Amino acid sequence: MVLVDTPLGSLSLRRRAVDLSLTERGLTRVLYELIPRREVQLLGAIREEVLSGIREESQFQRVRDHLRGFANVPLDSIDYEEAARIRNQCRQHGIADSSVDMLLCAVSLRHGWEILTTDRDFVHYAQVIPLRLFSNP
Repeated sequence: MVLVDTPLGSLSLRRRAVDLSLTERGLTRVLYELIPRREVQLLGAIREEVLSGIREESQFQRVRDHLRGFANVPLDSIDYEEAARIRNQCRQHGIADSSVDMLLCAVSLRHGWEILTTDRDFVHYAQVIPLRLFSNP
């Protein structure tokens, strides 16, 4: 299973393919290959971030309707506690973070899932915690 991060969701749903770099197009293609195999997982916080800032109502509805095809990963108290622990570890190593990133990391660790993202911050997090970042085989 793969947890999708906000930047990749935004690339695939909010931007035109012609505006993407080769790398971004490749990652988008990978995402579209994983979806029919039901290997994609989504946090509610990522859903909210992908939808935030969309100015046109028609685009908002199109993206919202597409995301409705994915259930939110259920979260427990231990996910939030682990996110806080991870955040503390990252900060001890001088690594800046965000709450949503830490929650994504915590859920990934608990389930043993990879994270699919273009956000280079996750490379830094992986220096401190045993994250599994998606790599196309």
